[in-house]
Amino acid sequence: MANKNLFVFVFLFMCVVASAQQDTITLTEVIVSDTQLRDFSKTQSVQKLSDSIIGRSGASLTSLLVNNSLVYFKENGPGMVSSPSFRGTSAQQTAVVWNGININSQLNGQTDFNTLNARDFNEVSVRAGGGSVIYGSSAIGGSIHLDNSLVFTNRFVNEVRTDYGSFATMGANYKVMAGSERFSVNASVSHNKSDNDYKYPGYDVYNTNGQYHNTSLNAALGYKLTDKHILRFYSYLFDGQRHFSGTLAAPSSSMYDDTNTRNLVEWTALYGKFTGRLKAAYLEEHYKYYENYTNENYTTGRVKSMIARYDATYDFTPNLKLNAIADLTHNDGEGSDIKRNIRNTASGALLLKHSITEVLQYEAGLRKESGNAYSSPLLFSAGARVKVSDFYAVKVNGSRNFRAPTFNDLYWEGSGNPNLKPESSYQAEVGNVFTKGTAMLSLTGYYIRLTDMLRWVPGVGGIWRPENVDKAKSYGGEAVFSWDKKFGQHTFSLNANYAYTISQKDGNKNQMMYVPKNRATATLAYAVKRFSAYYRHLFTGEVFYTTDTSSGIDAYNVSGAGAEYTFNVAGGLSLGFQVNNLYNAEYMNVAVRPMPGRNYNAYLNFKF
Repeated sequence: MANKNLFVFVFLFMCVVASAQQDTITLTEVIVSDTQLRDFSKTQSVQKLSDSIIGRSGASLTSLLVNNSLVYFKENGPGMVSSPSFRGTSAQQTAVVWNGININSQLNGQTDFNTLNARDFNEVSVRAGGGSVIYGSSAIGGSIHLDNSLVFTNRFVNEVRTDYGSFATMGANYKVMAGSERFSVNASVSHNKSDNDYKYPGYDVYNTNGQYHNTSLNAALGYKLTDKHILRFYSYLFDGQRHFSGTLAAPSSSMYDDTNTRNLVEWTALYGKFTGRLKAAYLEEHYKYYENYTNENYTTGRVKSMIARYDATYDFTPNLKLNAIADLTHNDGEGSDIKRNIRNTASGALLLKHSITEVLQYEAGLRKESGNAYSSPLLFSAGARVKVSDFYAVKVNGSRNFRAPTFNDLYWEGSGNPNLKPESSYQAEVGNVFTKGTAMLSLTGYYIRLTDMLRWVPGVGGIWRPENVDKAKSYGGEAVFSWDKKFGQHTFSLNANYAYTISQKDGNKNQMMYVPKNRATATLAYAVKRFSAYYRHLFTGEVFYTTDTSSGIDAYNVSGAGAEYTFNVAGGLSLGFQVNNLYNAEYMNVAVRPMPGRNYNAYLNFKF
């Protein structure tokens, strides 16, 4: 059955509608902080998720990406720990970039995608492939970009959304976008909670101790001091509490509190062909873990990070751009199992983009880091894009990337290893992009070679310590398809993704744990006048949770559907209803942790 569904997905990808015509699209100029994503990613695949896609997804970043991207997620359950695998790499090898700043945890090296509310950001992008030259540690498999754009124009728009669904799941989000020719603001506040006490499909067991709640505050402000000087401020606060539910085999009474704050000030100076950007950021992550939430005993960890960056761009011609970046990072961390340690790192990067003709453009970059905790290799990237014809372009890219050891790796009391080297990878990819009207098909093949892999292994006396012990490779292919078409008042759109992934350690033919060979998503949407509806489907192939592949989790198919009607009130009053796991599939994506069966969500969205 799984293979049959996979065949249907592959067939769907190849049915490109050749007769689609180009519709007129009006683009609004926006100002973003992550200019490198905009200017130096033309030779790699970048998926930008639209407001409509964000709106029909759940509140968490996991919910958005699991159904609309190539990224595979290992999720312990709704609202629980969620970690990605991009191109067969680990969660620590996927970077999360907030307004141009890498925000992966300094403690464990990764980002939990259930600690970010997708509706707080008005631009979410997925950049496949290596990006360490621009974004530093962890950008090996790919990077996820969260941006808050600013528009300097006269406007004042408010938006309020409330959700209520199964398992007493509730959500509220308020956004405001206001501005003038000199001032711009984009702010939001979100709150989400759930009892999360669903019954495990196929078992007479309920998900106990799975309740959670979280609140996030987001703000982006910009002010034009003069026509040549712009001051911007970005801030994000996430405060959440999660009870970690048990498994089919064992109950749990654990609880986790985490608070993350991020603040960024940016001053931009424009002088003809030269643009200078001075950035200062302060990030703080703090957690408390309770083995038993009924008592006050807990373990904790905290890291405070300060970043100073100068970003200078010079446009020699409209087609030739040079970007130099220098930054200093100061990390100050401690915890119950980590004595206070300070890590200082300096880095410099040089990026070049040149459009030789309308047919050929290339990009290149270098980066070097130096610090007191580890020695970074010289990183590089180079790529080219060739427009072969009006409907076909080819992209070629190669890079060297890395992941730095974390505070836990280096400083964990009794186990940390201060002599660790960063993980290092070489990567190459070739992409083929076909466009016809509003139809687009992208086919990409890639190869990643990873050395000095960090693994915690048993040492003297049975004590587990991190070591650079493994080499590995990942290779495969990706397909991304999109199409939309208007027939009078009727609009149809189709978005689909497929990933084939092989990920293996050297000398071993076994697939890495929790890396599916096959994964596909597809969403078909329809709109007429004030009514819209969609149907989506997710296929995930078998994964293994033992290194010898003796034990695994079966492939699964999960579908969802939703509909929305917008009343002509003020800026629009929308009433929507969604059904998740439409066919009540019994499935897991982590061993002995069943996911919910069929469940529902209703929402009201008001713009004024």
